[in-house]
Amino acid sequence: MDAEADPPARSRTERHKCFACYKQFKKKEHLVEHMKISYHTPHQPKCGVCQKHCKSYESLRNHLTGPLSRASCSRTFSAQGCDLCLKLYDSPSSLVKHREICPLSAPASLGTKILPFAGSVDEKHTTNDAKAIAFNCVMVGGGTDGSLDLCARVCLVDEDEDIIFHTYVQPQSTVTDYRYEITGLTEEHLRNSKSHKEVQDKILEILYNGESARRLMSESGKARLLVGHDLKHGLDCLRINYPGHLLRDTAKYRPLLKTNLVSHSLKYLTKTYLGYNIQTGEHDPYVDCVSVMRLYKRMRAQDHQVNGIGTPNSDSGFESQKAEELENMTPDELYQLSKSNYKCWCLDSKKAAGPVDF
Repeated sequence: MDAEADPPARSRTERHKCFACYKQFKKKEHLVEHMKISYHTPHQPKCGVCQKHCKSYESLRNHLTGPLSRASCSRTFSAQGCDLCLKLYDSPSSLVKHREICPLSAPASLGTKILPFAGSVDEKHTTNDAKAIAFNCVMVGGGTDGSLDLCARVCLVDEDEDIIFHTYVQPQSTVTDYRYEITGLTEEHLRNSKSHKEVQDKILEILYNGESARRLMSESGKARLLVGHDLKHGLDCLRINYPGHLLRDTAKYRPLLKTNLVSHSLKYLTKTYLGYNIQTGEHDPYVDCVSVMRLYKRMRAQDHQVNGIGTPNSDSGFESQKAEELENMTPDELYQLSKSNYKCWCLDSKKAAGPVDF
């Protein structure tokens, strides 16, 4: 390269910093590639001190309180932050008031003595505006070694934590292990239980909410959101197919995953984000339903101030730009082009409130 074309020393050492996560790159093209695969948007968990974006709440927690946490953020958070929701408060009194309401109490266990609800969904639940229903399924064991999961009990709960439907289910195969220590169930509980088909039809009636099967794929229909933990497993056991865009699964939601994108248990999520213990003995389906609904509502209540950035399920703005144009953009302009790679649950709340201009 000719001498006059050599960049000044300062330019040769210039670092290009990501607007969202603050990673630095020697070359602008490397920053561009980073932005294409990082999916940085306001929907990602964000440090209240330095505003760094993190891919999950576990990553944010490590940033604030982990062994490699940023010192300035850790100090501020220890004085002003909530260990459950990871939010910051501007005064000690505000934090004290928040800590009185943020940790929730465990719901009362339904137990195994209660009779299953045999009637239809009552008028309250057929006419109200409940948008989401929590679902939990208790499994007993089948097969020669008891490892085959068979649905034996089902519970559905609305957003007010009221039971919509609860029943024992007649397993479709012979039960070889009731898993009593976990389920609390015996042969007696299932003696007069509902058939698999009856339970399947009732659940679909509740979820469809009067909507036709043909319109289930519509975003504007009356069908309800189904909330749960590892929903696919429970639905598969009941042989229920329900559209993916209507599922809200705490085992799959990116902000609630581990840093390696593996699922946490519902027990861990409940203790870490709601502040109480579950599944310390028998697994109660009502307690699990309420817990997963509370997690969903806490995530849905996040206010990410989207303002046109990061609309999910849309084409990335990077695809419409030439490489030279991208490399001439500022880090902030690159961030404006970035799109989320998952649907943030805060959008459920915005949808319920009315149309949002993205």
